[in-house]
Amino acid sequence: MASSDYNYDDQGQFFPFFMLTMAGIVTLPLTYNVFKASTDLEQTASHVKSDFKPKHGDLIDEQRKKRKRRDRKTKRIIAMVVGYAFMAYMIYLIAVTQRTVPQIWDPYDILGVKRSASEKEIDKFYKRLAIKHHPDKAKPDPAKNETLETINDRWVEMTKAYKALTDEEIRNNYLQYGNPDGRQSTSIGIALPKWMVEEENRYFVVAFYGILLGIILPYTLAKWWYGTQALTKDKVLHASAGNLFREWKEDISEGGVVAATSAGEEFKEALKGTRSDAGAAKAESKVLKSSVLSDADKARLKSIEDPVRRKTLALLWAYLARIDLEDTELEREKYAVAPTAFLLNNSFASVTLPFQVVKPLLSAYHTSQSIIQAVPPNASPLLQLPNFTSELASKITGTAKEPVTLQQFMSLPAAVRRNLCSGLSETQYNQAMQVASQIPHLQIAKAFFKVVGERVVTPGSLVQLVVKARVIPPGTKNVPPIDPLDLEDIDPEEGDLDALHGRKSAKSKRRKTIDGKVVEDESNPGSVQPPLAHAPYFAADHAPRWHIFLAEARSGRISVPPFTFTAFDKPIFNPDGTPTFNMLTLKCPFQAPPQIHAFPFVLHLVCDSYIGLDAKVDVVLDVRNPSEANQVESDDEISEPDEDTIAGQLQAMKSGGLSGATTGSNPTTRRKKKRTASQVDVPVVQSGNAAADSDEDDESDTEGDESEDDTSETDTETEDEDS
Repeated sequence: MASSDYNYDDQGQFFPFFMLTMAGIVTLPLTYNVFKASTDLEQTASHVKSDFKPKHGDLIDEQRKKRKRRDRKTKRIIAMVVGYAFMAYMIYLIAVTQRTVPQIWDPYDILGVKRSASEKEIDKFYKRLAIKHHPDKAKPDPAKNETLETINDRWVEMTKAYKALTDEEIRNNYLQYGNPDGRQSTSIGIALPKWMVEEENRYFVVAFYGILLGIILPYTLAKWWYGTQALTKDKVLHASAGNLFREWKEDISEGGVVAATSAGEEFKEALKGTRSDAGAAKAESKVLKSSVLSDADKARLKSIEDPVRRKTLALLWAYLARIDLEDTELEREKYAVAPTAFLLNNSFASVTLPFQVVKPLLSAYHTSQSIIQAVPPNASPLLQLPNFTSELASKITGTAKEPVTLQQFMSLPAAVRRNLCSGLSETQYNQAMQVASQIPHLQIAKAFFKVVGERVVTPGSLVQLVVKARVIPPGTKNVPPIDPLDLEDIDPEEGDLDALHGRKSAKSKRRKTIDGKVVEDESNPGSVQPPLAHAPYFAADHAPRWHIFLAEARSGRISVPPFTFTAFDKPIFNPDGTPTFNMLTLKCPFQAPPQIHAFPFVLHLVCDSYIGLDAKVDVVLDVRNPSEANQVESDDEISEPDEDTIAGQLQAMKSGGLSGATTGSNPTTRRKKKRTASQVDVPVVQSGNAAADSDEDDESDTEGDESEDDTSETDTETEDEDS
């Protein structure tokens, strides 16, 4: 009777397979996570071309590298390498143990005959083998380490194999049990080494599994869970978000926002221990002596009782004012707090949205610009340029009440600009001009509202705010005029879901430009990312964001929350760094108000990375009665086909027979179809003069319908029939 033998894999035949499988379950997904393409905007964008190196550039680079190391997948890479090393060792064990594993007994293989051989052929082949391998005739071969015992054992196996193929009883045993001797004992190997179940090792095994399953695994899961739950979507601690909420005020200024960011709990971790108050008095003293801070800002700093927060705020102001603290550790901390303050400022902007008040949101956006550029609030925008100091900016501004904007300065003749910057060397001046020529100033050419596939905006409909804009760096000369066809917006074709969801352009279209060239429009929303913000003092890479939102013209409250854009549908710079002047399309979908009314809004366009490039224009959303959307267009509003087409010929025959005599005009005269979307046009003066460009922010208006009976500012732009 056969017996079953259970063993614990003394020879390691099964355990390596088990461990290889378990290691692969962890290592392979980890490998995908490590090598998958990064979707982080800061990892995929190019850099602004500049060789400018600020003072303390080594400390800034040190902090930048430190943050990159923190964000890197170092631990996962190490775990992946260890996993593959372990899997390689398991494969080696499998290869070694497979050499000693007994092979399946196969009579055909032992005799060396084909499986298709007949019994007569097997008998004949066996007799030939007997002449060579029979113990009475075969002699041991010393070169093969053969002995008489080896020859006997081999002949016994050959005889068994021969009988298994020719003797009926033995062949039945082989077919039924896989062995000519009949049923054998069963050996079942458990995929565990024997030492794991031996009596003297059981306490160590229990302790190992207890630590692994009772401590390490719960700790790892808890750390991951609480780590993700402790942060908001803006990647700040919930406690910090609560502190920012308590700092919110309806009339908060940029200086107030800077003070609010110092309430972040993250700074307590960064400045813990001996560094919590080390050098705080020195930093605060230098900041309070600076003329950059207003009296209100100084009062806020002095009123803070928490020493960590007080030191943090002093370091922030020292960073914004570029104050030399004359201490290496303080300088290192000064540049380290800025990226954290930037994250907290973004969280503050999110906190302001439920209140729907414009001023705190704009204060947060302007503070973002200040932190990125290391420029104090309300200071000269010229400080964004390399090598420009407060003294030089004051000299350029002169006696003017308001600081000279970057656009105004760059619009000056080159000789005048160079004369104003006489304190800079030629190299320093060229560095500043090089950066200025690459700043992506987004200028609005047109803004209007539309409902896809509809003639008018109706109550509660899904309306789109469509903004047409071009990137024109300050001081750019020879700006080409706008092609009117670029200002049109094409509705997606029916069933084109990718276009409806903004994943691609409505359709590729061939058209003629104003100079007669035929071009193919292959724009792709979100496909082109602008360069990283030029921020030499900011110890982290940052991809610019453009925020667009609508506010009520009278009350100053937010009507449509901000839409954020990080990429465009067309390239904005050529490979040589010159602007392309491509017309960009930015779309902001939202639900129209339920009332029938002409709603005046103020459109705000703000970049979070550059100072003084904001745009603000008036627009009107004309919500009309739904019955107007269903009105059938009159003959005067319907385009007629060209006369050189079949449809045109048919129309000509029809018109000639029915109405040609009475109208007294060419029956195939073309009339332009009324626009299929309610829209507001925002005219922008296109000029190489940057000063003119800057004026558009404050002096923009909308084009209305020229008909006297239409009191709204919604543009329908119909053309009279040619007589």
